[in-house]
Amino acid sequence: MTDENFSPELAPQIQHARSLAAPYTYRFKNLTDVVFARALSDSPFLTYFDDDGTRQTWSYKDLWYKAAFLAEHLEKDTGLRPGDRVATLTGNSPDTVLLYVACWFLGVTVVPINLTEDDERIAYILEHAQCVLAFAPPEQAHRVRGCRVKTAWDASHCHRGVINRTLPADTEALIVYTSGTTGPPKGVVLEHQNLIADAQGIAAWHGFTETDRAMLVLPLHHVNGIVVTLMTPLVTGGSIVLNKKFSASRFWKTVADETCTWSSVVPTILAFLCETHPDGVPIPPDFRHFICGAGPLTTDLAKRFDRVFGARVVHGYGLSETTCYSCFLPTDLDQETYAHWMWECGFPSIGIPLPENEMAVHDESGNALPADTRGEIVARGVNVMRAYYRRPEANAAAFTHGWFRSGDEGFWRPGPDSQPYFFITGRLKELIIRGGVNYSPLEIDEVLNAIPGVKAAMAVGFENNFYGEEIGAYVQREPGAALAEAEILAACLETLPFNKAPKVVVFGDDFPVTSTGKYQRGKLKPLFAAWRDAEFRK
Repeated sequence: MTDENFSPELAPQIQHARSLAAPYTYRFKNLTDVVFARALSDSPFLTYFDDDGTRQTWSYKDLWYKAAFLAEHLEKDTGLRPGDRVATLTGNSPDTVLLYVACWFLGVTVVPINLTEDDERIAYILEHAQCVLAFAPPEQAHRVRGCRVKTAWDASHCHRGVINRTLPADTEALIVYTSGTTGPPKGVVLEHQNLIADAQGIAAWHGFTETDRAMLVLPLHHVNGIVVTLMTPLVTGGSIVLNKKFSASRFWKTVADETCTWSSVVPTILAFLCETHPDGVPIPPDFRHFICGAGPLTTDLAKRFDRVFGARVVHGYGLSETTCYSCFLPTDLDQETYAHWMWECGFPSIGIPLPENEMAVHDESGNALPADTRGEIVARGVNVMRAYYRRPEANAAAFTHGWFRSGDEGFWRPGPDSQPYFFITGRLKELIIRGGVNYSPLEIDEVLNAIPGVKAAMAVGFENNFYGEEIGAYVQREPGAALAEAEILAACLETLPFNKAPKVVVFGDDFPVTSTGKYQRGKLKPLFAAWRDAEFRK
C-alpha cells in the first residue's frame, strides 16, 4: 500500500485498521452499480418538501436519468474527469442528491461543505482538498473565490449520459472535513466501498428493505445524512422523504402523511420534539423506530423521550472516520432489557459493533482493556476511512497501533448474550483535568440534566490558576423555573464529590451547536473567564 497521505512505514497499520479477520462480501462494486441496480424502476425513491411545503417526487428511474444527464453535462461543459474533486455548498435539496450521484458516476470526489461555515474555513477546505470546481447557489458564489464556480445547470440538452461502471471499489467518493473546534479541519477520505459497507451494515442491522421509507431531516453535507438516510435506502431499494430543514411542529404530520417507517436523528432533535409536543402524539402505525447518535445522549433525555412518545430510540455510535455508524443497540430488545442498557448504567449504551467492523477499548499503548475499564474507543474494519487527506501527522497519530483511534473515552461491559456492549464517556480532549485528575464532563452532564427545572445543561472545564482547570456548569432553565445557582450546586453535591462537582453556574438561553446538532462545549469556556483566579474550597 502506497499513499501520499502517510509514510510507507505506517501502511501496515492502516491496512490492518481497514480490514477484518474474516472475508467481507460487498453487495455492490461501486456506487454507480448501486443506482444502476434499480435504474429502470418506477418505484418511489425521493419525496422532497421545501420550506413552503411544496412537494416533489422522483422514482428510481428519474434519479438514474437525471443523474446520467447531469454527469454528461459536467463532463462535456466543465471537463471533469475521474479523480477530480468538486465542492458542494448546497443545502438539503434534490439538486444536492443529483450532484453527488452524477459525480460518483464520473469517478469524481465530492467535498461537501456546510453553508454555515465561515469564509476562512471554506477557503481552507477548497484549497486543501484541491477542488477544481465548486457548486453553490448564486448568493454563495462570492464565498468560493479562487475556485471555478457553477451556480446552475441545464441537463435538457443531454441525451445519453456518461456512466463509468468500471470504477474500482476503492475509488474516492467523499472527502468530509471534520468540524473540530481547534486547528484546521481534517479531511476524511471515504471510498465507494466504505459507503457501501456501512450502508449495507446499517440496513441489515435494522432490517430495512425496499418497503421502508426514511424521514431525512439531517443535513446532506454530513455523513449521517449522506450514509444513513441517503445511501442506506439506495442499497435496499427503499425510499426517502427529504426535508429542506427540520421542523419539530411538522415532523410527526409528515411522518404520518408519508408513511415513514424510520428516521435518523441526533439528541438535539429528540429534545426539540419533546419540547414541541410535551404531551406526546399518537405514533403513526407504520413508524418503527429512531436511529440516534452523532452527539451525547443523556439518560435523562432518553427516559424523557420514552415517557413522552413511547417510540423506540436505537442508540448508536460512529464517526466520519468510520464512514458513519460502527455500533448500535440491538433492535429486538424487550422493554426491560432496553431500559437497562439505555438508562440504568450511568450512560446510554451505544451498543454492539456492526459486522463490518470490530471495536475495543485500548490504553495509551494500544493494549486491550478489560470490562468496565475506561480507555480509548478504537475500531478496525472495512468502514474505516482511507486516511486523513494531506495530514500525515494526523494519520500517524490515528493509526499508531493498527486500529483507528477515535479520540473518545469509553468502556465496555459484557451482555447476557456474551456480546460486548460499549459506552462512551466523553471526548478525551474534553476531559476536565482538575489538579491532575481527569473528570469526564458527560458524567457531570448526567447529574445536571436530572435536576428538576433544568431544561439542558453542560459541564465546562475552564482555565483556573489554582487547579489548572476548574469545573463550571452552563445551564438553561425550564420556562418559568426560578432555579438559583445555589440550588444547582447543592443538588450536584448530593451525587458528586466536591472535586468533581461544578463550582459556579452560568445561565443561558441557548447552546452553541454544529449544523448536525452537536453541542460545542469548548465555545462555552470564555463564559467562565471571570473565575480564572478564584479558589473554590469545600
